[in-house]
Amino acid sequence: MAIPIAVLDCDLLLYGRGHRTLDRFKLEDVTDDYLVSTYGFPRQFIYYLVDLLGASLSRPTQRSRAISPETQILAALGFYTSGSFQTRMGDAIGISQASMSRCVANVTEALVERASQFIHFPEDEATVQSLKDDFYGLAGMPGVLGVVDCTHVAIKAPNAEDLSYVNRKGLHSLNCLMVCDARGVLLSAETHWPGSLPDCTVLQQAALTSQFETELHKDGWLLGDSSFFLRTWLMTPLHVPETPAEYRYNMAHSATHNIIERTFRTIRSRFRCLDGSKGTLQYSPEKSSHIILACCVLHNISLEHGLDVWSLPATGHMEQTEEEYEQMESMDSEACRIRQQLLLTHFS
Repeated sequence: MAIPIAVLDCDLLLYGRGHRTLDRFKLEDVTDDYLVSTYGFPRQFIYYLVDLLGASLSRPTQRSRAISPETQILAALGFYTSGSFQTRMGDAIGISQASMSRCVANVTEALVERASQFIHFPEDEATVQSLKDDFYGLAGMPGVLGVVDCTHVAIKAPNAEDLSYVNRKGLHSLNCLMVCDARGVLLSAETHWPGSLPDCTVLQQAALTSQFETELHKDGWLLGDSSFFLRTWLMTPLHVPETPAEYRYNMAHSATHNIIERTFRTIRSRFRCLDGSKGTLQYSPEKSSHIILACCVLHNISLEHGLDVWSLPATGHMEQTEEEYEQMESMDSEACRIRQQLLLTHFS
């Protein structure tokens, strides 16, 4: 009796049996313009990712072993940069929508495994000093090791309804805590926090706080906005500036801190799966967190390769700050002393 074709596995139809690696789409057969417009990145960048991730994407235990690392990476980049599993994209590289989804999962896992390789604070003194110099050159704020802020990314409601992911606007989201340098390179990215948590609570519970309170540089600080408490390692704006020095401090703080807002906008511009224009991420909070982190890794790699993401046009779906925060008053007398000394030394 004939078997209806609808019940046959789509991968079996596409790939046949066994573990052959198929290359139905050839990078050398298309132009750079096509690659950038369809997958968001030029040829040499994609080749770099193939070299970087190829071993992880060729594991014999994975069902998608039959799909080449190159094809898996193109499928994932197509999703990250468009936010869609459109049939035409799968057709372009010769795989089904189900296979597209598996490719995204595989590439996301491979990128997350390498997150610490590409997202980290510098450790040697020369690089740390260069980091401070770059920030000082922006607006005259000394001692800055990074700027920190949170941004929300919308996700679908978890299967087991969890109110901890409902933010102030009544939407399900992840609240992502990130730090960047003066060029927009991410130095830290924690993408798993539930959307109901205010920024100050996220920072209080974050690994970032533990890092700065126990091991990182004591001769510098991060810059955070007024949604955070002033700390010895985190300088915030003055709530009500009164003197010329305080106004100058706030202006330099704002001009420097703006780098993180610009970085959020450019990440969302390049990775449309995060910007809300295609709806929420249709995954569990854990998988959504991994996709966000994978995009953060790609953001840093793109800057490392000289791809100027700040030249990308805005998408129009750029919600960075979800909450209307209250001004945080610090009870840390040592932090207040450090900020006052900063005012006297550099802004008076």
